[in-house]
Amino acid sequence: MAARPDWERDGKNWPNREASRFLRVGAVRWHVQVAGPEDAPVLLLLHGTGAATHSFRDLLPLLTRTHRVVAPDLPGHGFTDARGDGALSLPGMAKAVGELCAALDIRPALGVGHSAGAAVLLRMMTDGHADFGRIVGINAALAPIEGNAILSPLAKLLFVNPFVPRLFARRAASGDTVRSLMARTNSAIDEAGMRHYETLARNPAHVAGALGMMASWDLAALRGRLGAVACPVTFIVAEDDTMVPPAASEGAAARIADARLVRLPRGGHLLHEVDPETVARLIGDG
Repeated sequence: MAARPDWERDGKNWPNREASRFLRVGAVRWHVQVAGPEDAPVLLLLHGTGAATHSFRDLLPLLTRTHRVVAPDLPGHGFTDARGDGALSLPGMAKAVGELCAALDIRPALGVGHSAGAAVLLRMMTDGHADFGRIVGINAALAPIEGNAILSPLAKLLFVNPFVPRLFARRAASGDTVRSLMARTNSAIDEAGMRHYETLARNPAHVAGALGMMASWDLAALRGRLGAVACPVTFIVAEDDTMVPPAASEGAAARIADARLVRLPRGGHLLHEVDPETVARLIGDG
């Protein structure tokens, strides 16, 4: 099994490092960031596939003005490991994050998720792993990601080949692979953010986690359960997101009793990295 990124080397300049802690819960050794007033309502903040807590480097400090923010690296991503394929599936990930919340003795009042992170939050709610007062999805991946009719079967094949993550990581270390992939998000992120994505892409274990998540991702069951989501849900979408078009959130909102859609004209898939101030304001608007 490939080693995860090294915290003392790869995480030396990790955003919001002072908020980081590590703990083992069951089969998963978690990296999680906890920040904000201890007596404030708890906000659970989840990133998307292939990312980690660095994705919230500018958003997290804004949210701590009003909330106690808990932001983990999801299983198989960043500095969090994953034991077994089950932790990378949608129900498995929802269960694992619920167990993390129990271990931290928190009951999140608000769940905020980007892309696949929003799907994890909704699955936590429908499976009884959380009882959110409200959920916010940012460019929520609630329909197959662009090209996923090809990528999902391909990811399954790539995931079972132990050489593929190493080959990808080697290519990422020697070329413009990451920048080419990031261009597909249609988001102009800063160089600091780009460097963190490059650090992760050079690590075979992180690449394997991202591939495993894509290979295990099945949204059909979640879409069938959206009608059972009892809390209010806000979907924030960027009209120019070319990876997860706004129609994905529109379809989900139509299935949820109390849901609203907020449209922004630009920002791309990584909207929260491009314009964290606007996203933080919309999260706070309720």
